[in-house]
Amino acid sequence: MTEAYIYDAIRTPRGKGRKDGSLHEVTASRLSAVVLNALKKRNGLEGHAVEDVIWGNATQVMEQGGCLARTAVLASELDQSIPGLSINRFCASGMEAVNLAANQIKGGAGAAYIAGGVEMMSRITMGSDGAAIAVDPSLTMEHYFVPQGISADIIATEYGFSRDDADMLAVESQKRAAAAWADKRFNGSVVAVRDINGLPILERDEYLRPGTDMQSLGGLKPAFKDMGESMPGFDKIALMKYPHLEQINHIHHAGNSSGIVDGAAGVLIGSKEYGQANGIKPRAIIRSTAKIGTDPTIMLTGPGPSN
Repeated sequence: MTEAYIYDAIRTPRGKGRKDGSLHEVTASRLSAVVLNALKKRNGLEGHAVEDVIWGNATQVMEQGGCLARTAVLASELDQSIPGLSINRFCASGMEAVNLAANQIKGGAGAAYIAGGVEMMSRITMGSDGAAIAVDPSLTMEHYFVPQGISADIIATEYGFSRDDADMLAVESQKRAAAAWADKRFNGSVVAVRDINGLPILERDEYLRPGTDMQSLGGLKPAFKDMGESMPGFDKIALMKYPHLEQINHIHHAGNSSGIVDGAAGVLIGSKEYGQANGIKPRAIIRSTAKIGTDPTIMLTGPGPSN
């Protein structure tokens, strides 16, 4: 079987996923094109240089709808003969794009792919595409569906993670991110987003909070407590599934949760022969991939059993 190698990886800075975020003026296709153009330039991709562009995004509606991957190719400087495939595996969409590309190469269906994804949360609100599991009562009640924030709090309660545990991790994460930027560790992997005049729109991650400490986080209100305890009573729905829990401890808030951000990232994946023919050296090898479905009430535990 042919091995799949990672030859390059690039991303944009992460912008605040709100209307006052620096990337709010950029569409998903244009932001994707920034990544595709960087991969083209860095690796000399001319003509039909890759078999396909596989692009993931979780909210495939409006300007992120249709086949965004193909739109992104046309918005970029890649040759128009390169097709595009959009996929949706919710939060794992970009990762699944990479997995799919790697397995295509392993199976002999092409020598190289670009894979990655985009999400413009300041422009396309999460959940605006609808979802049967969230709006169809026959599915919702059967599977004890609750919003994802409640799911995270259930996991914390079930496995004994306290708010202090989550806050300490958040503080350390912010500290490490600030140190990485200060040490210029992202210089080779982050590409600035510029306007049509070549002026920078965003060059660094906008979501950093290097001054974060336990005291500042301690003053933040749990983000999902009211949602869980008020009507329609998501906590009560979840406790029907997990009756051994006396209550759900709502420990997550804006300071220790994943950020609402805008951004795009892409990976150039190819066979060994592709790298040799194009004079580029591999950075890593993808040995295998895995996927699994998990309890839809908590929905966030897949990385554990899939490993």
